[in-house]
Amino acid sequence: MDLRIQRAVVANLRTRPNAVESGPFVLGLDHTSDSPHINYATPLPGATITPADVAALVAAFGDRPPRLEYVVSSAPDLEKLLLDVGFAVEARNEYLICTPGTLAVPPTPAGFELVEPATDAELAGVIAVQNEAFGEAAEASPEQVAFQRRSLARGAVLVAARHTGDAAAARYAGGGTAVAPADGVSEVAGIAVGPSFRRRGLGGAVTAAITARLFRAGVEVAWLEASGDDSWRVYQRVGYRPAGRRLYIARY
Repeated sequence: MDLRIQRAVVANLRTRPNAVESGPFVLGLDHTSDSPHINYATPLPGATITPADVAALVAAFGDRPPRLEYVVSSAPDLEKLLLDVGFAVEARNEYLICTPGTLAVPPTPAGFELVEPATDAELAGVIAVQNEAFGEAAEASPEQVAFQRRSLARGAVLVAARHTGDAAAARYAGGGTAVAPADGVSEVAGIAVGPSFRRRGLGGAVTAAITARLFRAGVEVAWLEASGDDSWRVYQRVGYRPAGRRLYIARY
């Protein structure tokens, strides 16, 4: 499974507007964004990597801080090479996978509906609640909206939870995405619920809805990462199971 997940990560980064190939690495660059969570590199699984390859990778980032995300087993010797030239580990996360046979779709919590935003204004609304949930300003930049629009055009999935208690002022309570599938695999990401709507089952409902849409479109494996014990339990309840380890490492 590690190999399949890493191949999907490589395929996803290659779709970035300004993607660069540097030896055994793919840099998923997007010049419209300064976010290191969008602009990062990953190794080709199983490739032989040398110190010279790492030096070339750093140079390929130009003025951007070099940063990588990858499945650990796909390049087991890479971490030491990076640490030797000043990189520092940001996080070591376990990723989880879900298949059609393990998915459990819960009922949508009362007072909410799950929708697929389409207009720029709707995309901005979902991004705003995601930003707020992750501790950022509760607003969406034009660049973020454009990035999401491009992702949808490539086959990404976007689902939002909308509060329906006041139809005249309905607003998004949460949302999440999944990247365009590659070889039957897709990453679910950005699952977020606004602070005032938490502890109502929305995170699980959004995650399951996105995953179900992926499976209906022919995806065989959905994967994601949990940011803490609470989200871990949410994902496990809807059918996700631990499957491997990922590394986040950068040099700032």
